[in-house]
Amino acid sequence: MHIKSKIESFEDWLFIEELPDGYNAQTPLAEKRMTIKRPPVHQFSNYTISSGGLFLMHAKMQFDEPAKILFEIEGETVTSQFIFYENAPASDDAGKGKRSRAGARHNIRYIPSLSGKYELSPVVEYNYFLVVLSKEYYFHLINQDSVLHADFVEEIKNGKYTSISAKDLLVSHEMKQLINDILECKKTGELKRLHTEAKVLELLMLQMEQMQNDQHQEIRTFTDLEQEKIEQARDILDQDYANPPVLPVLSRMVGLNEFKLKRGFKAYYGITIYGYVTRLKMEKARHLIIDQKKTIREVTYEVGFKHQSHLSEAFKKYFGILPSEIRH
Repeated sequence: MHIKSKIESFEDWLFIEELPDGYNAQTPLAEKRMTIKRPPVHQFSNYTISSGGLFLMHAKMQFDEPAKILFEIEGETVTSQFIFYENAPASDDAGKGKRSRAGARHNIRYIPSLSGKYELSPVVEYNYFLVVLSKEYYFHLINQDSVLHADFVEEIKNGKYTSISAKDLLVSHEMKQLINDILECKKTGELKRLHTEAKVLELLMLQMEQMQNDQHQEIRTFTDLEQEKIEQARDILDQDYANPPVLPVLSRMVGLNEFKLKRGFKAYYGITIYGYVTRLKMEKARHLIIDQKKTIREVTYEVGFKHQSHLSEAFKKYFGILPSEIRH
């Protein structure tokens, strides 16, 4: 398995990796980091993990002018791809105060061998997370006969480039958390290799669950524009969870009727709008209590509750314990 990538105008490759095609648990895990600070790069950082049959890459990038990333993959691989993008902060007064437009997509692909290029806009900050598995490694993680990916496996047997989902889907909160777990892992050596493999499997399961659940047929009924509006609604809730807009207002903000917004949000993210806001509030509350050592009173108002008793009731229902007990 051969993988390499470079910025089109640069002579040096960002990385060149030669990995065994088979699954080899004895191969030690290797980590590499790289940063680039020269035109046309505005910011670029790259982190890779490699082991026997597994390659993982996380890149953050923004360019001062249009740019292209070249890539080559040789050998039969299965890739789990996540792309996060966000409009860069406006530098002029006319653009200031506007809400940043962000998005996140994912898919699983079988790539027998491929070379190509990604075109990147200078007005966008990109956050790219990629897992490349040899075919043997992939089938080590998920049995070839599993019903989870039956159609996908048929295309793999035919040696055809294919995606497990016809169109890229929206990234869920749980997927983001798993990616952060992988990137922030402090373990080393064999423990880190096991941790990475376990999290990659869990990430694949979340992707397949979203693609295989009963609502997948419903997802296909939404247009690309409607999908963007659903994602925009999620962005608004992420930023304004303490005082979120009520459904009619949120519907008007994104330009999608209430019925479609409710259905689409549940179909893509597997949770209602109300449930999503509750989860954001509770996870923020836990973070403030445990990591920032804030008082229950301070947390109450910061996450949007009027009374401590309301926070305590919601916290108990969500986590099974009172916020006052979480420090013990």
